[in-house]
Amino acid sequence: MKTPTLRRLLSRAALVLAMSAAAAAQAATVVELFKNPYCGCCTKWAEHMRAAGFAVKTTEVADVAPVRKQLGIPDKAASCHTSKVGGYVLEGHVPPADVQRLLKEKPKALGLVVPGMPQASPGMDMADGGPYEVLLLKADGTSTVFARHGGKQ
Repeated sequence: MKTPTLRRLLSRAALVLAMSAAAAAQAATVVELFKNPYCGCCTKWAEHMRAAGFAVKTTEVADVAPVRKQLGIPDKAASCHTSKVGGYVLEGHVPPADVQRLLKEKPKALGLVVPGMPQASPGMDMADGGPYEVLLLKADGTSTVFARHGGKQ
């Protein structure tokens, strides 16, 4: 019986690592992000999502408002970017942990929104930015508080 050479062992190890990386990439939940090409906080939000294990596919648009309208997000919930993930919509700087919770719990809803641009939210990243709420947006346009972040809760 022939013993494997170091070259063969390294080759096999590299193949296993490549297959593992490919499987992990396939397993990552894809977030489809629509943003203005010049918005830095949107890019930073995408970095937060990637760090949490999401795969982010970015589509740059001159105006996000038509995308938001097409997806049923009311103007009162508007922020600087809009996303789709797992059959839900996301508006604004929704924390990755809240997206993970949404996908795990699967509530009957349109998605999650963080209206405006709260300074303490992911992508804005100002530690002293104050509290903000993540809202669960229902298909009829109403919402309820899904999570509270920052400040006293």
